[in-house]
Amino acid sequence: MPTTISMYQASVPRLVNILHNLDNILDKTQEHIDAKKVDIATIIDFRLFPDMFSMVRQVQIACDTAKGVVARLAGVEIPIDEDNERSIKDLKQRIGETIVFMEGFSPEQIDGTEDKPIVTKRHDKEAHYKGMQFLLGHAIPNVYFHVTTTYNILRHNGVEIGKRDYLGSP
Repeated sequence: MPTTISMYQASVPRLVNILHNLDNILDKTQEHIDAKKVDIATIIDFRLFPDMFSMVRQVQIACDTAKGVVARLAGVEIPIDEDNERSIKDLKQRIGETIVFMEGFSPEQIDGTEDKPIVTKRHDKEAHYKGMQFLLGHAIPNVYFHVTTTYNILRHNGVEIGKRDYLGSP
């Protein structure tokens, strides 16, 4: 008999895991900042290219997307953050709050949402999805994109992290 994976299993534990890995990467970032006496703004405001978001914004979007997909699937209000983080400690707090929010959901709140209509709005455009399509085709890739971009910004700035830090302990 084939093994199946539920919407809950595909969302909350996976997203919590990558955010824990990001949190651990930020620990190494703080160690790097302290050891090298780097100005925090040099790291958190860094962009890989002028039209890309800064490192701080990458972390914010990863958190927003992770909590947003879980909230939408469960049918609850998405918490709004002020986007005012200016330190590694602030970013770690945001990640921690996002994890706590996501871990507050039970499988019963998420499972069975494969075909749930999901509508997102960005500026004046709406996008329409079904639950599984939104989770697997939009939200998870988006979270991983922003965590990967954060990782790349930090590596570019000399933070000694590697693939093992990114993957963590799945």
